[in-house]
Amino acid sequence: MATIHLPVQAPPLRQQVHWTDRLANVALLGTVALLCIGLLAPLLLILSKALDAPDGGTASGTSAFTAYLASPALLQSLWHSVWVSLLVTAIVVPLAFTFAYALTRSCMPFKPLFRTITLLPLLAPSLLSAISLIYWFGNQGLAKDFWRALGFDGIYGASGIVLAECFAAFPHALMILVTALALADARLYEAADALGTGTVRKFFTITLPGAKYGLISAALVSFTLVITDFGIPKVVGGNFNMLATDVFKLVIGQQDFQRGAVVALLLLTPAALTFAIDHVVQRRQTSTLTARAVALVPKRARGFDVAMTLYCIVIVALMLAMFLMAVFASFATLWPYNLAPSLTHYVSGLVDAELGDAMINSLKLAACTAVIGTAVVFVGAYLLEKTHGMDWARQLVRLLAMLPMAVPGLVLGLGYIFFFNAPSNPLNVFYQTLPLMVLCTIVHFYTTGHLTMVTALKSMDAEFEAVSASLKVPFYKTFWRVTLPICLPTLLDVSRYFFVNAMTTISAVVFLYSPDTKLASVAILNLDEAGDTGPAAAMAVLIAATSAVVTVLYMALGKWVDRRTQAWRAPSR
Repeated sequence: MATIHLPVQAPPLRQQVHWTDRLANVALLGTVALLCIGLLAPLLLILSKALDAPDGGTASGTSAFTAYLASPALLQSLWHSVWVSLLVTAIVVPLAFTFAYALTRSCMPFKPLFRTITLLPLLAPSLLSAISLIYWFGNQGLAKDFWRALGFDGIYGASGIVLAECFAAFPHALMILVTALALADARLYEAADALGTGTVRKFFTITLPGAKYGLISAALVSFTLVITDFGIPKVVGGNFNMLATDVFKLVIGQQDFQRGAVVALLLLTPAALTFAIDHVVQRRQTSTLTARAVALVPKRARGFDVAMTLYCIVIVALMLAMFLMAVFASFATLWPYNLAPSLTHYVSGLVDAELGDAMINSLKLAACTAVIGTAVVFVGAYLLEKTHGMDWARQLVRLLAMLPMAVPGLVLGLGYIFFFNAPSNPLNVFYQTLPLMVLCTIVHFYTTGHLTMVTALKSMDAEFEAVSASLKVPFYKTFWRVTLPICLPTLLDVSRYFFVNAMTTISAVVFLYSPDTKLASVAILNLDEAGDTGPAAAMAVLIAATSAVVTVLYMALGKWVDRRTQAWRAPSR
């Protein structure tokens, strides 16, 4: 009987994973580890510390937490923080919306100049506006009589905080609203004109609905900035307590870390809530500018243009008065008795107070944050958008990358104390060192850089990677030869963002410095506490001047990069 031989089915071939994909996955895990160490672990320790039983007692953590929440002083600080933030938001958003409307919907002159002046608060610590208010309306201020004639008893307290916060929050709201109003379809206005619709009705039926998401985002950003700000309430708050200053007093003044953790969680709650609302709003937002849209070109209207010009002049004059007062006071020999210009305060700050090292430390922090932070953000965004595999890690990175936007700097800094100062933590050696402050600053401002890079990478067609893979070109070669050159302008923008914010930040690093790593922004706070307002103004002006010079250098470098790497963007002749 013949034997029948059946064909043996070969085992299925296992799909081989290329070593470059493994390298990408390892790098992705590195990003996860960095965000867990720099963000997640400190926040979890704050929660754990807040829920600990106080002083080794038998009470549960939740009951201790409840007891702290019942404290009248704590509730008063919470109420102060909320209503001041709401008031500043109610003032800033309409003012910024009108200014943005003038920039985008009028034909007034000097638009670039007006727009540039409004960016001045971004170049200096928020303390600068508070110091300027002291010189304007303080006990020896130039306009103290005018301020009291308005019914205010001095600049220290709620009124000073509101004024200074309006100055600090205005450019943030303006940037969002200019973007919202710039994306308008002229066809809607042409149709309204054809139907005989009046100007006021067009504003309420077309302009406001089109900008509503921008208005909501601007309001949420303004509210979050004010409620989490530490510098301004510390300088001009006086006896008007807010949550941010309570955290500082509890941790630095009383060494009460548990109550500090409780207040930090309270400070985290409204910021996280506004972030969640903004996330929901952004998901519901629909495109207002389609492929068939026609760009809206403002038409000349003499009366409207003159009104908008006068309004912008008033706003710009107020901002210049705030900024230039700090510059003038920093050069005044002895305020208010001898206003002759001199370098007394600069010598006192940089030489006598030995703050030259603090300025150098700030430059080191800013440079390292700009270089390392940009590299980390770009690599993380690239791994998310242009590589494959390890889906669980990708979702975790996306979540952790968005979380820093909802975490105030004071809360993050306090978490770093609990995590990196723990004796059992092998990373304890980095506590109060410059590398740790670099990590904290990168994590604090991570979200904006991440979103910027993701937006740039999403604009690139996936065909680049698909063609490279079909030609067996490793992903790192495509990254180096294609992706990196295309994204260079965005990289410079992110790097500039990191540098300027690292120069001006206070809240994120106020708990982390040592005498050898003191920063210029923190030195301003210490000088003001010691009553040396003139040297404090000088240091604030130095930081603003440094940020301005570096911004100009970045702009020059950006033009050079455009000529060398972005020629393909120019239209063919």
